[in-house]
Amino acid sequence: MKIAIFTDTFYPDINGVARTLKQLTNYFDEQKIAYKIFAPDSYSNEYISSHIHRFKSLPFFIYPECRLAFPNLLDIKSELQDFSPDLIHVATPFTIGLCGIYFAKKLNIPLVGSYHTNFDHYLQFYDLPFLSKIVWKYMHWFHRPCKKLFVPSIETFQQLTQHGFTNLEIWPRGVDCQLFHPNYDQEAVQRLYCAQRNFLLTYVGRLAPEKDIETLLAVAKSMPGELNEKIQWLIIGDGPLRDKLEAQAPENITFTGYLNGKCLAEIYSASDLFVFPSPTETFGNVALEALASGTPVIGANSGGVKNIIKSGVTGLLCPPGNVQEFTAAIIQLLNNLPLRKQMAIAGRIYALTQRWDRIFENLIWQYTEVIEEQKEQKYA
Repeated sequence: MKIAIFTDTFYPDINGVARTLKQLTNYFDEQKIAYKIFAPDSYSNEYISSHIHRFKSLPFFIYPECRLAFPNLLDIKSELQDFSPDLIHVATPFTIGLCGIYFAKKLNIPLVGSYHTNFDHYLQFYDLPFLSKIVWKYMHWFHRPCKKLFVPSIETFQQLTQHGFTNLEIWPRGVDCQLFHPNYDQEAVQRLYCAQRNFLLTYVGRLAPEKDIETLLAVAKSMPGELNEKIQWLIIGDGPLRDKLEAQAPENITFTGYLNGKCLAEIYSASDLFVFPSPTETFGNVALEALASGTPVIGANSGGVKNIIKSGVTGLLCPPGNVQEFTAAIIQLLNNLPLRKQMAIAGRIYALTQRWDRIFENLIWQYTEVIEEQKEQKYA
């Protein structure tokens, strides 16, 4: 099997799409499945691979981590003909994705797509709700040629079904439970970040409007005084709102910038709670990483996160943007150590069932089904 992936973001970009696709190509390497990635150039040139063909690009104004590339169609056609893929997988709906759809049709190559980002929900956070109908029409047009459209969660599946999408398949996300686990030296992390405080509360993600960090800041400011003195917040990530948020944040909030690997895993493990107010997630990888680390999650009852967190068992779900509910949930769990420990165990047990290899095995089966179906039509 030979797979060509067309995407407008790829490793070392820091976002859910890039990380998922890197996990997928790691699996391809392990299984000796041939692949070719067509992607924009990165803000960093630290990752070089013979499997990747990169193109000059500029940041997308709404979502700078996704880049608008300027692909050379002759180069793409030449590479595709040399590589002769059995299937094209289009992961993003921008310029590189459009090239994937064009060449799938032109060269008669089976085509599948994946839906990673809820751009329609993003619009309200950028004061662009009037573009909603246009966005949905474009998404319909873009994904119509796909034999299968993979979505990351039941919530996203239901949302797209309501908007008239067909051929949907759930392709969930996994977690590396060998990297993310509860057995790190938690006291060392707490000494480094907590100083004299009792509790470490963490957020991981992009610092952008669609993540609703404003609610997180309001929650931090609304904690009761006596409890607030015992809390240290860590905000891990970067983005367009960082300067504004740092200027408004109380003194017990520390902004670390982007962290990854073992450093990030250690902080998850040492945290008492993971607080994630984003209402726009199609999945919510960071919530699953927190559970794998034995950290209960307090999240927005919206998007893919509501399919990860079992409220009352592995964490608590709150109405999106409801400062009072988030505050009450944090107080409840910080004052109940036995319940936090119970949730930590339940979260880890759940995360252990979300294995990447099993998830990718199912994806390959779906690929095979599409390839075989086109062969049958060709020889019918």
